[in-house]
Amino acid sequence: MTSFAILYSFRRCPYAMRARLALAASGMQVQLREIVLRNKPAEMLAISPKGTVPVLQCTDGTVIDESLDIIWWALRQSDPEQLLPAPEQQAELNDLIATNDGAFKWALDRYKYPPRYISEHGTLSPEQFAQFHRDQAAALLTSLDTRLQSHPYLLGARLSMADLAIAPFVRQYAHTDLDWFAAQPWPALWDWLQRFLASERFARIMHKYAPWQPQDTPILFPPVE
Repeated sequence: MTSFAILYSFRRCPYAMRARLALAASGMQVQLREIVLRNKPAEMLAISPKGTVPVLQCTDGTVIDESLDIIWWALRQSDPEQLLPAPEQQAELNDLIATNDGAFKWALDRYKYPPRYISEHGTLSPEQFAQFHRDQAAALLTSLDTRLQSHPYLLGARLSMADLAIAPFVRQYAHTDLDWFAAQPWPALWDWLQRFLASERFARIMHKYAPWQPQDTPILFPPVE
């Protein structure tokens, strides 16, 4: 019987989302275990005590529990769409992802979840605190819009690993207040995000699954088309 790597995932988490995107793009299948964050399975915590998703347990027992590492693992094994960056684009990719995962995600969390950061509010109301961080993140999105005005994808004319790694986070920011986002002067960014959200690729990785239980029949991901 064929064995498959096991992926612990949570559908709406942008980190898990980008890992699923890369796995689907690689053409490989994994055994998916959808989790509920407030009730994490003991099987996942046993192999990755930090308790965040995604977590990939390879067939040889190796555990990969960082989303970028899962992306590299998947695409280095199989990259039929040539999503990995060319050597001359590696530094550019690194800078884009570092900004997204650093300053942008830091501001996004405080914009989307201000009650989690009460100790940082100072004299600001929750609404003022959220707006301040919304605007901090917006400055970074303006730079993405400027980049996308020159070419349809983040690294040029073709979809790349950069788009898969960053789009889920822009989606999360946009859906925090979609009306406000749609009113911003980011036409190229808006077009890029809408193409991503309307793609068959996105629909395929966002299929809803019931939370995994140990007795369940294994679910292979992505589903066969």
